[in-house]
Amino acid sequence: MTGKRHTEVLVMGGGIIGLAIAYYLNRAGRKVRLIEKETVGGDAAASYGNCGLLFFSDLPPLCQPGAVADALVRMTRRTSPLYIKPELDLPKLMWLLKFAANCNSAHFKHAVVARHALFSRSRQLYEDLFENETMACQWERQGVLLVFKNRALLRQYQRLNAALRPYGLAATRLSRAEVLQKEPALADDVCGAWYHPVDSHLRPETLVKELKAVLMDRGVTITENCVLRHLDVSSGTIAAAVTTKGTFTADQYVLATGAWSTPIARQLGIRLPVQPGKGYSLTMARPQSPLRFPCYFWERSVVATPWQNGFRLGGTMEFSGLNRDMDTVRADNLKSAAAAYLREPPGQPVLEQWAGVRPMCSDDLPIIGVSPRNPNLYLATGHGMIGMTAATGTAELVTHLITGENPAFDPAPFSPLRFL
Repeated sequence: MTGKRHTEVLVMGGGIIGLAIAYYLNRAGRKVRLIEKETVGGDAAASYGNCGLLFFSDLPPLCQPGAVADALVRMTRRTSPLYIKPELDLPKLMWLLKFAANCNSAHFKHAVVARHALFSRSRQLYEDLFENETMACQWERQGVLLVFKNRALLRQYQRLNAALRPYGLAATRLSRAEVLQKEPALADDVCGAWYHPVDSHLRPETLVKELKAVLMDRGVTITENCVLRHLDVSSGTIAAAVTTKGTFTADQYVLATGAWSTPIARQLGIRLPVQPGKGYSLTMARPQSPLRFPCYFWERSVVATPWQNGFRLGGTMEFSGLNRDMDTVRADNLKSAAAAYLREPPGQPVLEQWAGVRPMCSDDLPIIGVSPRNPNLYLATGHGMIGMTAATGTAELVTHLITGENPAFDPAPFSPLRFL
């Protein structure tokens, strides 16, 4: 074992969460090595193909009262954004039961408070990051439009919006005429929208590449194509990470491998209530008449994000295991959904079809904190669909836990200890 293979902190995972953690640890003066099983910025990561929303107003969790009934109704439709593969899979069944148990008003209120604390800090940190570092990732503070075709659902959103008002994040309701004036690219038959002005968007794969470059300039060691085989444990403490690129030691270890965190943690006897939820996206050329704002097409649960050099559609939630297999029918549903809301068909040609898995936690709150079994292992996973939004707040919290500083917000709602 050479000295070069030891570092103060070893971060496992090169997605947006792992990169952000490495960045804040480095700023705190820690020597950091980051390992990634493929290439940092490659298409295997969930950070690569998402729609790039920094959705700070997205406080309501997926598990909310009525969510199960709504999901069952949606699954009867061919165009449903939700698909659960029918198979004998006990961990998935247990996850679904835990998720259903969290669909109550008490957890809803608890999750809204917790997510607001995390998102609020993340928003401040993103603004500082883009001020302090040069990152050409097309960051724009345009807000987000939630677009509706069903008047009853448009009205129902008032209940969710009411939960945002105490935090200053309530949306403005727009009539059909108002939303068409604000966003002329929408079809005439939309009935209205809710506009969230505090949110922003960026090109996610570019952000990852830019952050990687910043880390390398700051002296962080990044080891790619480095598959973790197992973690050696001595008297309950992580002693080494054994990989295809050799054995690495550290004082502290951070597990930030997204949906792949679950099988790694299981080797250590840690049962994480996290399931891989597959999402799809289509990246296209910028249309002739592009959207001005990122839009969430409510009834179809599809996001459309415009950039200066492209356009992306994303959505769906597929529980079919830890794989990136492409279902072309579900991918094509993104195009049909967008065509129903847009004045002109989505841009052509399709430059890339992508599928990736997100780490979905049964209570829709990330798992951030020290391992319940290993005092020098920190977990940062379970972010589901909020990984990009919550990356900076997560990274600072992990850094504060490692350095012993006082966290900027209460870490208890995110602690792995909540599952014991």
